[in-house]
Amino acid sequence: MRLSNGTLTRRSLASQTQSELQLGKSSTAMEQLDIERGVCVPFRKYSPETVRNTVLKSRGAILSLILRGVEIVWSLGLYWSALVYDFLVGRDEEVVPFRARQLRNLLCDLGPSFIKAGQVLANRPDIIREDYMNELCILQDDVPSFPNQVAFNIIEEELGQPLEAVFSKISSRTIAAASLGQVYRATLRETGEDVAIKVQRPQIEPIIYRDLFLFRTLASFLNGISLQKLGCNAELIVDEFGEKLLEELDYTLEARNIEDFLENFKDDPTVKIPLVYKKLCGPRVLVMEWIDGIRCTDPQAIKEGGIDVNGFLTVGVSAALRQLLEFGLFHGDPHPGNIFAMRDGRIAYVDFGNVAVLSQQNKQILIDAVVHAVNEDYVEMANDFTRLGFLTPGTDVAPIIPALEAIWQNSSGKGLSDFNFRSVTGKFNQLVYNYPIRIPERFSLVIRSLLTQEGICFTLKPDFKFLEVAYPYVAKRLLTDPNPALRERLIQVLFKDGIFQWKRLENLIVLAKENVTKMSSNPALQAKDIQNSRDWHVQRKLDLTDTIKDGARLVLVDEGIRRQLLLALTEDSKLHIQELVDVYRLVENDIDIPSVALEVVRDFPTVVRDLMLSWSDSILTDR
Repeated sequence: MRLSNGTLTRRSLASQTQSELQLGKSSTAMEQLDIERGVCVPFRKYSPETVRNTVLKSRGAILSLILRGVEIVWSLGLYWSALVYDFLVGRDEEVVPFRARQLRNLLCDLGPSFIKAGQVLANRPDIIREDYMNELCILQDDVPSFPNQVAFNIIEEELGQPLEAVFSKISSRTIAAASLGQVYRATLRETGEDVAIKVQRPQIEPIIYRDLFLFRTLASFLNGISLQKLGCNAELIVDEFGEKLLEELDYTLEARNIEDFLENFKDDPTVKIPLVYKKLCGPRVLVMEWIDGIRCTDPQAIKEGGIDVNGFLTVGVSAALRQLLEFGLFHGDPHPGNIFAMRDGRIAYVDFGNVAVLSQQNKQILIDAVVHAVNEDYVEMANDFTRLGFLTPGTDVAPIIPALEAIWQNSSGKGLSDFNFRSVTGKFNQLVYNYPIRIPERFSLVIRSLLTQEGICFTLKPDFKFLEVAYPYVAKRLLTDPNPALRERLIQVLFKDGIFQWKRLENLIVLAKENVTKMSSNPALQAKDIQNSRDWHVQRKLDLTDTIKDGARLVLVDEGIRRQLLLALTEDSKLHIQELVDVYRLVENDIDIPSVALEVVRDFPTVVRDLMLSWSDSILTDR
């Protein structure tokens, strides 16, 4: 009996240990994602354990998994066999367009999980070739809809009342169809307001969970290949995909995303975010304000609407950069169907299911990468890749440094004004395909977002120069942002190889003032309409008060900075008084001397304390 109990105990312990190891393995993957993102998620809809438990608890789960697994293996196996045959007979390159179309159709046939996977692969040059990526991009827009009556039944189930009780009318056709749902236009009975209703595809959740379980099971067999090619487990890629997919599946989270965007842009008169009617929303239905705007890829209609195209581009780029570098919450799918030009000159966004979050840490590393690119510090650029999660910690970056240098030199060789993301991304795609580089999900969305918006800009203005529009905003951020970390990046920008860049400082000030001037009124409005526009409560002067105050503090406290500035004023065996005068003339009208003096006096005790601490540290260090 004891032997039996002992055996049972050992089996229980063995089973428990195995479960803990599996749990630990899954937890490690999720923890790695959190570390890369620089955030800790207290509650998440996705985890491998949640997916497994959800799938296996349903009645007939095993049979359903087997049948679905056979369907997937059979369909993908036939496609893979065709690719192998093409390779063996030596025609693999010539049939690429046909095989790419075949793959897109196959993913559509396999259902919403695979359509969504295809949309993700369309932005993953680290996994598939560029020609296949281009074909899979079609999946962003070309998705079949499901019957209206099915959609209306789902809306009534979520609302708990008949359609006629809430809406006085609803469109008989879908306005748009996507992989997870489709959109209708309706009018609220109570207020007469026009709204957009987004309704989820029927019975999609159990299908998604089942497919995610099968994806992760398959991924466990591909870890060796994935580690060799991408430097990470295939399971990690599935976890990233699954987490984002389940977030998109819950429309209450999308409603919360809209509220976050509304809060971020509440004081920005150039951006329109639709209101969301939370009382009418549920996990499968979202009701938000209808946006009656001009499609952003129709330059003629935009001009006829009294909107200045160049000004609208400035508004769009500024809004995109604010999302990325200021808020850290950005629209992950800004294709032409999701961006509109309002007749009052504002840019409007819709569809907030696919958004991504960048932590403060990630934003700072991105700015570091920009600084390192400006200073042509390719070693640090490669290290930034590791810090952002593109490379596994400990990876030898030496082979990547020459490739990065070649990409940047070729892209900026004609001058930064001719720089465009499409060209640099094409070269970057080759880099990630040839090296063990993984593009984290949030950065694949960043890349897609920038590429898509640049493409829209080229449609409106073929000779559009992205950096000419973006640089003034970035310059203003570097000079005036309240975050002290950005002040440090400003110092890095102004010093190159230990030499102070006077011309760079002048350019930054000029560009920053240009941004403030442009955004002091909506630049998208034609000049004749500006006087009729709403009251613009925006900054009209470049406020350098905090920057000057922080600069004075650094000079007093930091001996290294003090020495560098003294060298900057006396380098090349001459006093650089004229450069200092030129800089002052640029900012003299933007500096309120009494205000700056008052701020310095208020901050004086803190400066003295820091100065004493710095002095005592130096004395102790010397001893």
